Amino acid sequence: MIKAVCFDLHETLAHYDPPREEVHVRACRETGIQVESDALRQSLPAADALWREENSFHPIDKRSLEEKMAVYARYETEVLKGAGIEISSDTALKIISKVGEIGLRFKAYDDSLPTLELLKQRPLVLGLISNVGHELTSICDDLGFTPYLDFKVSSLEVGCDKPHPGIFLAALSRAGVKPQEALYTGDQYDLDVVGAQGVGMKAVLLDRRNCALYNCPRICHLTEIVDYL
Repeated sequence: MIKAVCFDLHETLAHYDPPREEVHVRACRETGIQVESDALRQSLPAADALWREENSFHPIDKRSLEEKMAVYARYETEVLKGAGIEISSDTALKIISKVGEIGLRFKAYDDSLPTLELLKQRPLVLGLISNVGHELTSICDDLGFTPYLDFKVSSLEVGCDKPHPGIFLAALSRAGVKPQEALYTGDQYDLDVVGAQGVGMKAVLLDRRNCALYNCPRICHLTEIVDYL
């Protein structure tokens, strides 16, 4: 029997608006670099993987300013490298600074609040498991998710990113349920499905574009999660 339902945040409950690749394109343009958004859309996941690896080795938020800047530079260098453009660390930091000035803002998907409201009417514990860092609480407040969530667990809080077992085990502890009593949904197979199943949780892949080829439970609309309770 499912007693707790947990969600990913990015590309599950909410998305960047405008998309991250468009923000990076603008930041690059203002730094004198021309790059296509399609190229960055393809390269950002690899840069994200680098960030997760660094954070898993030693939480970035707990590093010295100099060490943080070095990771930021590596991240943006990887973003542009994946698009076929080599940049220096100084240029990478200028682009990151521009990205910060422009801002990355989340917008809720149309089916997120209706799904949370639907589940809240049931005797379920609802939670969030996210690799998003210190701004997680303010994001949930701004998007209206907070009243529906009984807990939130972030990689910054526990010191490890998905798919590390630690972040999922922390969520199970907060929910007060056994692994087999929890259902988790997210948009990335390797991080979300594999990570959740690795600790014994049930997992469903959210495939909004209906194009995933993975052999696992899958939904295209968030409200379909009720079919797995």
